[in-house]
Parts: sequence; structure tokens; C-alpha cells
Amino acid sequence: MHNELDLDLWLDQSLIQRQNQLKTDFLDLFEQLGNSVTNEELTQFFSNSKGKKISKGNQLQGSPYFVLDFVRDFELDSGCNIRFVSWFGHGLFCCVFFGENLKFPSQPFLDAGFKLGNTHSPWDLHSQMEWLEKFRTNPIPEQSGKLWIKKILLPANKKQGLQLLSEEVNKILQVKPISRIKI
Repeated sequence: MHNELDLDLWLDQSLIQRQNQLKTDFLDLFEQLGNSVTNEELTQFFSNSKGKKISKGNQLQGSPYFVLDFVRDFELDSGCNIRFVSWFGHGLFCCVFFGENLKFPSQPFLDAGFKLGNTHSPWDLHSQMEWLEKFRTNPIPEQSGKLWIKKILLPANKKQGLQLLSEEVNKILQVKPISRIKI
């Protein structure tokens, strides 16, 4: 803890306004991206889809964040989720989770630049970033449940950014399951 208050930062209205505008821009970007995918498309990809949802917060390791979830079935054994996370100070990430009883091909994700995350904590982005730093190589474990993570370099132009993110979603939605393990 600091002994003095940073009153210059506190009173810098332009900094606060810039951050608030950026939050508004990301919220708008995520709303447009969410609206670009129909619930029918999500159901065709994963029959138990619960649609899409935007969440936001201010304290992911001390930084604001926005999350756009597609599919939204968070069951570790049979669930599936496509998540975009705008994490201020860290970047934009796409995470695709498949439960243990689902088997999707790895190659489309590897070809698209995704890395394997740690399925033991699929919703903890900070832990996932530490995992990816620790294991720079990307072995394919013999398991059905997988978490794929990709950092996305977003262009400053909002229209181009939306196009890029739409292409990412469409590539993911084109991947077809190999099998679904019956339980």
C-alpha cells in the first residue's frame, strides 16, 4: 500500500473518460458479435446450447474485463462453451471448452493458432495464462475434454475487429464433433 494518494490520477478526467469510452466500445463490439450468431447456429454446433451472454467485471487480477459466452454449457463432463474475454491490460482471448465426454478434432484449433489450456480450471483465465507460459510447447494429451485458448491481436478499427472476431466464431462453429461419449 502506498503512503500517498495519487490525486493527479484521481483527478485526471480525460483518463477516466478514455477508459469508459473503451469499455463502451468493447461492450458494443461484443453485442454486435453476439448478435451476428443466431441461436439456431449455436444449437446446430452444440444441441444443448443456452444461447449467448455478456458479463463484465472490474477485478480480474485488478483489471476490468468483459466476457462474451456462446453456448454456455459449463458442465465439466458434457459441456461446451466458446468464450471471448477482453481483459484490460492483458488483451483479448478466445477460449473454447469441450467437456470430457465430447471429442472434437484438434487439428482445426491447432491450425487456427490455439494452444491447449488446463482443463482442471477452465474458467480461471489468470491460471490459464500462467499454464500457457509454463508449458510453451503444445502437446496433445490423450483426453477428450479440452480447453483451447488463443490470444487475438485486435485491430483498432472497430469494423475490422468485428469482422476478425466473426471469422473466428464462424471457424469454430464449422468444427464438427468426432464423437460424443455415451454415459
